[in-house]
Amino acid sequence: MEVPGLPKPPTAASAPRPPARPGSAPPPPPAQHHARGPADDGFHVFDTTLRDGAQREGINLTVRDKLAIARHLDDFGVGFIEGGWPGANPRDTEFFARAQAEIDFRHAQLVAFGATRRPGVKASEDLQVKALLDSGAPVVTLVAKSHDRHVELALRTTLDENLEMVRDTVSHLRSHGRRVFVDCEHFFDGYTADPAYATEVVRAAAGAGADVVVLCDTNGGMLPAQVQAVVAAVLADTGARLGIHAQDDSGCAIANTLAAVDAGATHVQCTANGYGERVGNANLFPVSAALELKYGMRVLPAGALGEMTRISHAIAEIVNLAPSTHQPYVGVSAFAHKAGLHASAIKVDPDLYQHIDPALVGNRMRMLVSDMAGRASVELKAKELGVDLGGDRDLIGRIVARVKERELSGYTYEAADASFELLLREQVQGRPQRYFRLESWRIIAEDRPGCEQSNEASVKLWIRGERLVRAAEGTGPVNALDRALRAALETIYPELAKLELVDYKVRILEQAHGTTSAARVLISTADASGEWSTVGVGANVIAASGQALEDAYAYGLLRAGVEPTE
Repeated sequence: MEVPGLPKPPTAASAPRPPARPGSAPPPPPAQHHARGPADDGFHVFDTTLRDGAQREGINLTVRDKLAIARHLDDFGVGFIEGGWPGANPRDTEFFARAQAEIDFRHAQLVAFGATRRPGVKASEDLQVKALLDSGAPVVTLVAKSHDRHVELALRTTLDENLEMVRDTVSHLRSHGRRVFVDCEHFFDGYTADPAYATEVVRAAAGAGADVVVLCDTNGGMLPAQVQAVVAAVLADTGARLGIHAQDDSGCAIANTLAAVDAGATHVQCTANGYGERVGNANLFPVSAALELKYGMRVLPAGALGEMTRISHAIAEIVNLAPSTHQPYVGVSAFAHKAGLHASAIKVDPDLYQHIDPALVGNRMRMLVSDMAGRASVELKAKELGVDLGGDRDLIGRIVARVKERELSGYTYEAADASFELLLREQVQGRPQRYFRLESWRIIAEDRPGCEQSNEASVKLWIRGERLVRAAEGTGPVNALDRALRAALETIYPELAKLELVDYKVRILEQAHGTTSAARVLISTADASGEWSTVGVGANVIAASGQALEDAYAYGLLRAGVEPTE
């Protein structure tokens, strides 16, 4: 495969593999792949979340955070966890000391990251090289320059001295019993500029005893065909064991990683959820799933793949970033189906619109109900929610019509399963799922200069034939309304005291404009055993919020086994 702008690779370069067909067995691995187990060192899944991933804007990990993430990564079964740069900052130094004392690694080896020695200084005398040894990590990753311009402009040394820096540092670490991987920084750009020198850096690292030489697309600008061509050429020219480290600046990090594997790389460097500097790195979870499920390679311990979704979300919580809903394999929308055509096919065979069984990665299929819904969508969603429609075509038709009518008014049930279940039960049982009847509400918002804003809500409602009037103050009008409603409802339904409002979203609908627009409110509520979402639409935010709160209370009581009374 000849790629413009790159040297022509040898004719032995491997071709891309065809994708697996849904429902079929995965194709056999390419000739250079073997279905090795994760313990035999034949293929490395190397994670750098704690080092490269932590460079993402908005992530600031404490030592405690890093220890928690390391435990999750070890549970997932990666072979190597790069913990940071000991000696570069006190936090990473502390992490290595505590990780080895506090974590009983079952699958992973801890890796320390650092640079080759400085120009003109012996590796045995370089303090940052000493810090790598002092970390106690059994494996060291060294970053080395492989782009001639970076050597001359960034390191301000000669090309020959750079090669000696690689040889000396690798040899020194190997003499102290450390396993060494070498990351060739900016390798693909360097190979484009001067393939002979970039290849010489690989030879120097491998010749000095590096177990793996990792080709890094540091700027993230390569495309899969380019990566595959270069990896194949370097492998044929050097015979070194090669790895791949791909940044995602061109949106190709996962594809570039797999292209390198196709060309013979047996070591992949990734980060959890694709975290990393700028737009991120190759995502650990899609890469691992592709290797296991598409390539037929066993690179994780048995059963680990089924924990992938849980671990992805757990790490997202630790770094304090919301899990990406549309992330491949592990996102909550990864196996969500909305179109009626899809639902009709899935009802016959889920594999018709899913590339894998979501249970293989610990996820699940979800049906989304919207104005695109057909009968099949409603039937599948009802089954998912545990509501028996009994195959009643007239009932299903009424539900479909009701959904489309409500969506036309601004409601959305895609993200409000609890409100949709209440609608289903209303249609099945022929009456609303009500626990009270709201007569009226009033909100007073007072804002006086120099004083805190005051919000007071009063409500009048009926429960089991009794009229209740209550008032409450809150930090905002919706909070005040929630407190006033609870003050009345909890006297009859003490179960509501266990509910907590955990998220609140408002959207102005497009049917109108400006301050006269209708509002849609989505509320997420939780109890000790789970979380649910409800929707309300009204002429103003308070009215919409009241509807969403009413559904939230009703669903919470339904979950608690309380029968509707109104």
